[in-house]
Amino acid sequence: MAARRVPMPERPAAERRKDFDEVPLGYTPEEAQQEAQRCLFCKKPQCVAGCLVGIDIPGFVKLIAEGKFEEAADLVLVANALPAVCGRVCPQETQCEIKCVLGKKGDPLAIGNLERFAADWKRAHGTCPLPPRPSPSGFHVAVVGSGPAGLTCAGELVARGHEVAIFEAFHKTGGVLVYGIPEFRLPKAIVRDEIGRLESRGVRIVTSEVVGKLDTVDELLEEFDAVFLGIGAGAPIFLGVPGEDFLGVYSANEYLTRTNLMRAYDRERADTPILRAKRVAVIGGGNVAMDAARTALRLGADEAHLIYRRSRAEMLARAAEIHHAEEEGIRFHLLASPTRILGDEKGWVTGIECIRQKLGEPDDSGRRRPIPIPGSEFVLEVDAVVVAIGNRPNPIVPSTTPDMKTNKWGLIVADEKTGRTTKERVWAGGDIVTGAATVISAMGAGQAAARDIEAYLGNPEPQAWGAAAPTE
Repeated sequence: MAARRVPMPERPAAERRKDFDEVPLGYTPEEAQQEAQRCLFCKKPQCVAGCLVGIDIPGFVKLIAEGKFEEAADLVLVANALPAVCGRVCPQETQCEIKCVLGKKGDPLAIGNLERFAADWKRAHGTCPLPPRPSPSGFHVAVVGSGPAGLTCAGELVARGHEVAIFEAFHKTGGVLVYGIPEFRLPKAIVRDEIGRLESRGVRIVTSEVVGKLDTVDELLEEFDAVFLGIGAGAPIFLGVPGEDFLGVYSANEYLTRTNLMRAYDRERADTPILRAKRVAVIGGGNVAMDAARTALRLGADEAHLIYRRSRAEMLARAAEIHHAEEEGIRFHLLASPTRILGDEKGWVTGIECIRQKLGEPDDSGRRRPIPIPGSEFVLEVDAVVVAIGNRPNPIVPSTTPDMKTNKWGLIVADEKTGRTTKERVWAGGDIVTGAATVISAMGAGQAAARDIEAYLGNPEPQAWGAAAPTE
């Protein structure tokens, strides 16, 4: 049994930093079979316990090992409505792969790479028809938000015979999958294909529909038997330092949305072009910060600096994304935190002042708290700053649904196992409940809520609503 996994082929850093084409190239059939044959096919597979949507991992891996690629993809689709997405952006290394027995003496099985392979094979060669539609249940469900939570919830419900309508505020469907994650990590054609499969199964999608403005949740409840809120948490958080109002300061939300959703990199045809800065500073240490810094290079920056207040060990970004950023020439400034943004007399950014940090005792996150070192200030000359330190929920839906409880951060209070909110016939899941998290955790929440909606619709007694009390 090979101790080392089959590496995923990638495009050279010097080439890929100049365009938005995908970086990993995917397995060949031979590479996929070779990697799948490393699996021990455990009788009690712990990897399945680490999958938030419950994919039969040994089952689909065995099918790949046998060369039954389409059957493998179909098996994944039983539990996962977005396998080509998850195979690319989910942190398998901290979820299913970390539990793999092979990891005790070598590399864990490359479950994510194999999931991607199976999904891509299905897209390129699939011949099996969609599963037959079940008999109509007579129930109608509204899903607000077309990100991973909403898409998963809709897929689960339409497969059970319910009529499902998704309401999306943007003009394109996909939520964070289309506006937040760059093309070089997740090609948008893949997202469109995944969504197209849901539409083919009967999901109705309405775009440019801002629930809370055009329709309230209460108005939806007049038309639908249940409502699921998967609206994410897309309002930006800023640093709160002097100079943050200078021209050339962006939230990562705006920077990535303009680039990914509105194609700001296409200067000749974009309706919302973006500043072509030559020296860009990005603040943060998560995947969004890596995405923003790598995007800056592809928009023509000569230098992209990433400023993070802790050490590399505390970074929340995936190891692969950090590695790719370093390969592409992103300059890391670790244990540093901005104190002010500098600008000229015309109001444009000219630099950013930072102070060096040292690590103290762990804080509430379990990571060591950064402590400023007096007198250690330094200045980086930059002409744009992108702030990627997190998001908060948009208050539009909660503010127009006053009888639905939110917590002190503005997140919707919902039962973690069922997604039930404090408002009857309303469920919620994903970032609007947990705060910023992973695509797969949002999908798990959408799946759990769909199953509870199914149970409720089969027994919609008022007294049943109190069976699962929402928690903070």
